Amino acid sequence: MHKKYHILYLLVFLIVSFEPAAFAQRQKVRNLSDYDLAPYHFGFILGMNQMLFSMDIADNFQFKNYEPLQTPDIYSDSTNIYGIEHQPAYGFTIGIVSNLRLSEQLDLRFVPSLSFGERNIDYMLYTKFEGERKIINISKKIQSTFVEFPLHIKYKGSRMNNIRPYWLAGAKYALDLASDSKKKEENNNVYLALKQNDLYAELGAGFDFYTTFFKFGIELKMSYGLTDILRREGNIYTGGFDKLRSKLFLLSFTFE
Repeated sequence: MHKKYHILYLLVFLIVSFEPAAFAQRQKVRNLSDYDLAPYHFGFILGMNQMLFSMDIADNFQFKNYEPLQTPDIYSDSTNIYGIEHQPAYGFTIGIVSNLRLSEQLDLRFVPSLSFGERNIDYMLYTKFEGERKIINISKKIQSTFVEFPLHIKYKGSRMNNIRPYWLAGAKYALDLASDSKKKEENNNVYLALKQNDLYAELGAGFDFYTTFFKFGIELKMSYGLTDILRREGNIYTGGFDKLRSKLFLLSFTFE
């Protein structure tokens, strides 16, 4: 199981277990005691993201032969895909927090953000050239710059002294500003092109810490792409997929 899931499950377990009885201690002075009563407030986020893919591999992809026109960056008479893997990488996210109070425990949050990151797809290819057969490895790097517009419902647990747990659920529209640069081909180097627009379902959890002057939050969020983002261009690098969806983990720090 991916280590990110372990971290999220641990965070959710800590939040579910967060009850005043679990913290048998004297009551401390409450910072910002009226902060959550304000109808709205603003802030910003800084975060570290990990971008991944959710890959649905096409049936019998290993048996499909690709001709030289479909593999312009490979010297071969014919090529087959032997295997496909993806490698995530870390990036960063910055954004602005807009929070609207709906009730004692519910908030509506709009957090327009800018996320930078990259992903790699590694191909193991089986080639045949002038009777000689061999296996080669090719990696395609996909860089992304997302302008994101997430809308969340925030459910706040009971506040204990200056700590309050919360959960998030919502959706996000994302526009990949870097996707157009993947359409071109230079020196027979084939770029893997992605669609610019995507929709995500999002779940998250975190803690708010009330300091003397501001509220500081730590949050872990998962984003799952709902649409196939791969541009079908008829080359070997797109032919092995049935669907290709984005996935994102974000560990963020909020200042409100």
